[in-house]
Amino acid sequence: MKFEIETAYSGDVYVLCADPEQYVPSALDEIQSGLSAKVKPLVEASRFRGKSGQTFEFTPVDLDGVQKIILAGLGEADKVDDRSLELYGAGVVKSLLTSGAKKVSIQAAGKDAARILLGARLAAYRFDKYMTKLKDEQKPSLETVVLVTPDVDAVSTAWMPLEAASEGTYMARDLMNEPPNVLYPASYAARIKEMESIGLKVTILGEEELTKLGMLSLLGVGQGSVKESQVVCIEWNGGGDEAPLAFVGKGVCFDSGGISLKPGPNMQDMKGDMGGSAAVVGAMKALALRKAKANVVGLVGLVENMPDGNASRPGDIVTTMSGQTVENQNTDAEGRLVLCDVLWYAQETYKPKAIVDLATLTGAIIVSLGHENAGLFSNDDTLSEQLTAAGVSEGETVWRLPMSQKYDNLLKSQFADMKNIGGPAAGSITAAQFLKRFIKEGTPWAHIDIAGVAWKSGDKDATDPSWASGFGPRLLDRLVKDNFEA
Repeated sequence: MKFEIETAYSGDVYVLCADPEQYVPSALDEIQSGLSAKVKPLVEASRFRGKSGQTFEFTPVDLDGVQKIILAGLGEADKVDDRSLELYGAGVVKSLLTSGAKKVSIQAAGKDAARILLGARLAAYRFDKYMTKLKDEQKPSLETVVLVTPDVDAVSTAWMPLEAASEGTYMARDLMNEPPNVLYPASYAARIKEMESIGLKVTILGEEELTKLGMLSLLGVGQGSVKESQVVCIEWNGGGDEAPLAFVGKGVCFDSGGISLKPGPNMQDMKGDMGGSAAVVGAMKALALRKAKANVVGLVGLVENMPDGNASRPGDIVTTMSGQTVENQNTDAEGRLVLCDVLWYAQETYKPKAIVDLATLTGAIIVSLGHENAGLFSNDDTLSEQLTAAGVSEGETVWRLPMSQKYDNLLKSQFADMKNIGGPAAGSITAAQFLKRFIKEGTPWAHIDIAGVAWKSGDKDATDPSWASGFGPRLLDRLVKDNFEA
C-alpha cells in the first residue's frame, strides 16, 4: 500500500475531520462550493456530533469518481494527542481496507498530522501469505492512502522517521507471525543478514564459534533441537567513535518447554517466544532506514527449545560465558539461559554505554500487568525514566517493578552459583535478578519483559490488527532518538 502527502483530495473516498465544535466541517466547501450547507440538515438529523469514533457518510452529487465522503469524529480538540490521531487514521483504513475502494484521501489534523498516516499504515498490516482460499471480498482493495495538508514539506519531514519506525514494526510482526517450520535459527539469521542492504553490518555466529566463546548456557537450551543455535550481531554505526548502545533480544524460535514440557493447549503460540529478538531486529531496521545519528548494536540469541534424547535435563549444571554456573531446575525457564550469555558477550565485545534487553520471559508478568504494559526492571534510574518516557510517546508503555537482594536470595542453589528459577513467588522479578548477575558493575541496564504485550488475541485497537503486535521497535527507536543521538 502507498502512503502519500498531497495538497488536494483525490480518489474514491474522502475523509474529513470533525469535532464537537464543528461537526459539519467547513472544509467540505473546499471540495465543493456550498457542500457544508447542503449536508448540514442531514448531519443535524443524525446523532453525529463529531465525537471520537463517530462517523457520518454520504454520497456526494456531481463529484466524478467519488464514492462517498465520510465525516469522522476526532473528539474534543484539547484532548487530541498522538494516540488519538493514530487511532483516527487506523479506523479509516480498517473500515475501508476490503470495501472495494482503492484510494482514500484523509484531511490532515494539526501539526502532528503525520501520526494519522502512521496509524493508517499500522492498521493496513496483513499476514495472509499462507491463506490460499480467500474470497475476493476478503482481500484488500485499498491501494493508496493520501494525507491532505497545505503544509506538505513539514508533514513529509515528520512522516519520514515515523515511516521508518512502522517498517520496524512490520518486520517484527512478520517475524513473529511466521510458523516455526519456516522461521528457525538459521533461516532467521539469513533474514537478518539481508538487512545489510540497508547499511547494517551483520555477523552470524554458529555453534562452533559459540562453543569456543563458552556460551554453554545458550547452547544447552538448543541441544535438544536438530536446528543449529545462532547468535546474530547487527551493527549500526551512525555516531562516530562513541561507544554503542546495545539491544539484546531473546530469540527462542519455538519453545516446547524442553523436558519440562509445556501443556499442549495453546503451545502453538510459542512460535512467538522470539518476540524480544523481533523487537531488536525491527528497531535496528528502523534506525538504519532513518539513518539515526547514533551507534547501536543489536544482538539476538536464536535457539529452539525441544525435548529430544539429547535435551538439557532438570538438574543439569551449565557454565555460562561469564564463568558463573547455573543449575537448570526447569528447562522451560530457558530464555534467561540464552540471554545471560548474549548479555555477557555484548559487554565483552562492544563495551556498550548501556544495555536494554527484551524478552517474552515470564507468564508471571501477565499476572502482574495484564496485556497493557510491559514489565521494566533496571539498575539505573535514568535509563528507566528514558524508557518510560519513550514508551508513553509511542504508545508502547512499560511499568517499572522492584528489584532487591531479598529477591536475589531466591536464586540460591545447593550445587551451583545459582539456579535458573526462584520459586512460585515474584517470578518476573527473580528472572530479572538472574539477568542482573550477568551485568558488569557500572553498566546501565534495563530488562523489558514483553510476554504480556508481544501477542494478544481478542479485543485490540485498530492499529494492531495482527496476532503479533510488533511491540518494541517504536519504543527502542524513540529511546535512541530522544537520548542517544548526536
